[in-house]
Amino acid sequence: MSMQMEFIKVLPSPQALMEDYPLSRASKLLKAERDETIKNIFTGKDNRFLLVIGPCSSDNEDAVLDYVNRLAKVQEKIKDKIFIVPRLYTNKPRTVGTGYKGMLHQPSPDGKEDMLGGIIAIRKMNVRVIEETGLSGAEEILYPEVFRYLSDTLSYAAVGARSSEDQLHRMIASGVGIPVGMKNPTSGDLSVMMNSIAAAQHSQDFLFRGWEVRTKGNELAHAILRGYQDPTGNNWPNYHYEVLKNVIGMYADRKLANPAIIVDTNHANSGKKYLEQVRIAKDILHSRKYNEDIKQFVKGLMIESYIEDGCQPISEGTYGKSITDPCLGWEKTERLLLDMAEYL
Repeated sequence: MSMQMEFIKVLPSPQALMEDYPLSRASKLLKAERDETIKNIFTGKDNRFLLVIGPCSSDNEDAVLDYVNRLAKVQEKIKDKIFIVPRLYTNKPRTVGTGYKGMLHQPSPDGKEDMLGGIIAIRKMNVRVIEETGLSGAEEILYPEVFRYLSDTLSYAAVGARSSEDQLHRMIASGVGIPVGMKNPTSGDLSVMMNSIAAAQHSQDFLFRGWEVRTKGNELAHAILRGYQDPTGNNWPNYHYEVLKNVIGMYADRKLANPAIIVDTNHANSGKKYLEQVRIAKDILHSRKYNEDIKQFVKGLMIESYIEDGCQPISEGTYGKSITDPCLGWEKTERLLLDMAEYL
């Protein structure tokens, strides 16, 4: 039987794409320096608060560059307290598999799917971000084989709620060489999240891009709490004081390396009510102030933010406004970052 699959074109190797769209030597050094800082945050040598912040999906290169340039200016003001990693998410998991799947699939949001155009577009954007703003980004590992096209530009990665139970994602997370947050699954089962962290921290042997590969294990794999859905599909948060204490206890039972929690303030934690992110961020800072263990374990937040508040259909075409989940607009974002730095 033949496969029911049309083979369209062979894509260039990650090495070839890196040569076509290279990073400057200065940017490589800058990224290495940023990687070291983030590692120090996770190992407890640096007590700054980590903030992974940016659009739900990076849909427009110019708007994303504009946004990250604004972030870089605020970063300068708050660098003693907060370390910023811009969210540069270019491939989007879709719950029912339809709709805009990100720049990787559609370099132009209203255009056709084009994977070659997509890998070039996401590579170009990530290179521009570092070269022009001095910030190296964060991406979701949705398709493990795509990660290599960007691995020299990214300083943080996350494995999403629908992927953290998947064996290949856990294995990839064990070998990417940067901190990887494993999200709790949509069911909210925290033991599944802890299993995924344990798997990512172990050495793994597997098939990857036509090779047999072996990883050393990633001691910087950690938990991301993003809320969950109950069996009837309602959203419930899991960022509260009691849950944070519970996860710290689970870490202690498992004896995993570098126990750490990042809280995602959007998704099921906010019920996708993007304005709630401001309150949730402050709630978590309060829990950290109240309890030494929480202060030590909760290393940072993930916030969805863009230039304009809310979201829009693709056809609306408003500059800097999300075409996927609603985001916090720039003015409110800047206010929140300055308030957080003051509180910390």
